[in-house]
Amino acid sequence: MAPITVEELTAVLAGAARRPAQWRTVVDELRGAFPEITVTALLTSAGTAPRDPARIQELAALIVGQARGNLALAEILATLRNRLTGPAEETPDARRPTNVVQGSSAVSGLVIQAGVIHGDVHLQQPDSGPHPVPRQLLGGPTHFTDRTADLAALDALRADHGPCGPQLIVVTGPAGVGKTTLVSRWLLGLSEDYPDGQLYADLGGHAPAGPVRPGEILGQFIRALGVAQAPAETTEQAALWRTLTAGLRIAVMLDNAVSAAQVRTLLPGASGSLVVAVGRSRLTGLGVDGAAFHQLGSLDAGAAVELLSRRVGGGRVAREPVAARKLVTLCAGLPLAVCVAAARMAARPRQTVAALAGAMTPEAGRLEALHLGGERAVHSALDESYRCLPPVAARVYRLLALPPLTVLTGPLAAAACAVRPLEADRLLDELAEAHLLEDLGPDEATGTGSFRFHDLVRLHAAQCAEREESAELREQAVRRAMEWYLATATAARALLSPTHRVLRRDYRFPVEPVTFPDADAALRWLDTGRGQLMAAVRTAADRSWHALTWQLVDSLQPLFLRLRPHDLWIEAHRAGLDAARRAGHPEGVSRMLTTGGSGLYNAGQLDEAVNWFTAALEDARSAGDRRAEAQALHGLGQTYRLAGRLPLAESLFAEALRIRENIGYDRGAALSRLCLGDVALATGRPQQARRLLARARADLLDIPDPYDAARALAYLGRVHAHEAIGDHATAESLLEQALGEFRTARSPHWQARVLEMLGQTAQDRGDAVAARDRYDAALARYISLSPSDARRLEERIRNLASPADEP
Repeated sequence: MAPITVEELTAVLAGAARRPAQWRTVVDELRGAFPEITVTALLTSAGTAPRDPARIQELAALIVGQARGNLALAEILATLRNRLTGPAEETPDARRPTNVVQGSSAVSGLVIQAGVIHGDVHLQQPDSGPHPVPRQLLGGPTHFTDRTADLAALDALRADHGPCGPQLIVVTGPAGVGKTTLVSRWLLGLSEDYPDGQLYADLGGHAPAGPVRPGEILGQFIRALGVAQAPAETTEQAALWRTLTAGLRIAVMLDNAVSAAQVRTLLPGASGSLVVAVGRSRLTGLGVDGAAFHQLGSLDAGAAVELLSRRVGGGRVAREPVAARKLVTLCAGLPLAVCVAAARMAARPRQTVAALAGAMTPEAGRLEALHLGGERAVHSALDESYRCLPPVAARVYRLLALPPLTVLTGPLAAAACAVRPLEADRLLDELAEAHLLEDLGPDEATGTGSFRFHDLVRLHAAQCAEREESAELREQAVRRAMEWYLATATAARALLSPTHRVLRRDYRFPVEPVTFPDADAALRWLDTGRGQLMAAVRTAADRSWHALTWQLVDSLQPLFLRLRPHDLWIEAHRAGLDAARRAGHPEGVSRMLTTGGSGLYNAGQLDEAVNWFTAALEDARSAGDRRAEAQALHGLGQTYRLAGRLPLAESLFAEALRIRENIGYDRGAALSRLCLGDVALATGRPQQARRLLARARADLLDIPDPYDAARALAYLGRVHAHEAIGDHATAESLLEQALGEFRTARSPHWQARVLEMLGQTAQDRGDAVAARDRYDAALARYISLSPSDARRLEERIRNLASPADEP
């Protein structure tokens, strides 16, 4: 049998990549034939079949290279070639029924077209429709002037890219020169070339709280591609990001970048992708990554006057050509300064261009600290616009620059500035009309308008606040904003976790939180605002507002428990624990230790989790707090359960149950019974497990606690599948019910757990095909939630046909 060539194997892999079942066959056979880590890594990192021809050819070349000199492996490849390159489809003839769909006819939903079917047929409705392709780029302005040469230069750089790695272009220039607008405009015109999505992130290079952490951006991108949760560690997030993007054609805009390392962490894994990093500094370090560079300069006088004319009205500008040129010269040709000046003129239709130019003439001593590039020009334009604001709008402008938050909404502005919500909405619109705020459109979670500062405008507003507001009033504005986040997150928690004990909340100011229509809206607000919420936690910690810090962390528990952002969970609780201790709030210390310990064991950091729960146990016993003692014991039990130390875990759960029954804590007792039932099942005592879990389920439904009741139901399903009971039909029915309840609760982690349980149940009854389908569905969720669970399940899938594989 002739050995296979690289070209032949490329054709085999390319054909299989178009057929999921065939691709799975190829992957299974190649994994078995080539245990070398290089090939295995390529196959597993692809996830689904790769779409990039260059990646497929690379894989084929690697496999053929490893088969040289090994006749057995070469024969396997040749057999694979002969089996998969035969006729793909039979030609239909008159003796076989054929269905034809023509014209405007359409087929939708679950459809089977087959001549003869052997064995069982399983129809499974997908969990949801396809995830929408992300289109995150900022919208371009109505008036876009000149830049023809710059757009052509970017086109030339893109055309000059080679086939290896994602393309990286760096666009730099002074503040206010229009880098973001130019790149957004250019990328929006390339949307058809990047059909798998266009992603945007502001890296916060000049934000008041400092650059955004890479993990936050990676989590944002991973979720945009349809993965509910990112891993806890930044290195794992980056690896998953590269895996998800392998074979995709996406465009990524990284705005306000400050360093090469910041950008490098965020590079995707697809050779067909385009990344544009935008920043003030030259980012020359990205040259080693193959970056191409473009420096953006200011507008020439003619283009700047044209931009002014479009914004103000050509007649007014045409009547004063000399004054118009003087004005744009004062603006240093910076589009931001021109737009601010134009907004000022548009608001005063009787003002002449000469009058505005005279007002903007630099005065001695103005903003002496600003000598960089065109910042003086921008600030001169801002000074004139600011002087013309009504007093209330000017005050709001000053105060909103103080909290280190990137997105501003009406309710937040109302809280920070102590104005009525309707007035806050009007004032935000007024500032946007003056080009002092950028309008971002409706907030995804609340539907209210959202805005942001350009970083130079924020700096100007903050300087105005420093000059005109007392230190006490400046601090109050920040504190009011942070307390609004505390109150709103607490309201969200009340909807999502109504059975959890509410701890103290210490407010200095009256606060009006957002009213959520339902729990889904509350969770969506926590999810989309996680970056802002963590900024609030960090701000409170930095200002030594200790009570506010730990209470903010406590209010975010539904975000941590439901969506499991392990990195944020652990970071927040480290800050919260320190703050609660400094505040002298023992109930806060206890809560931070136990909920933080849960984050640690969920992230696989079991030794540290034991330390946190042990500290909580010692504190509770010294204080005589029986409820907190039981909580710490329960957490220790959970940790040792995950470590596989089942007898110790069982004794801790039993001790927690005794305390909870004695103090009348019904929900806690039900949770302890749930965990005891889990351990009983794991140690081969299904009848005892069934009694414990049935009691836990009933009690949790009565409380009501539907989330934990669904956990009890899932374990009950596995109890019925145990060989001592063997009622697989009931087992699968209960597990399907639990899966539906976790979908309602929006808990992807427990959806993965239940899908794995369904796979185990199918495997128990000998249906390897159904088991594989369920395991694959679980694995797709585990990859983003828990790398250790993903690795464990991958091993189970590989050993699916082995009798040694234990369910």
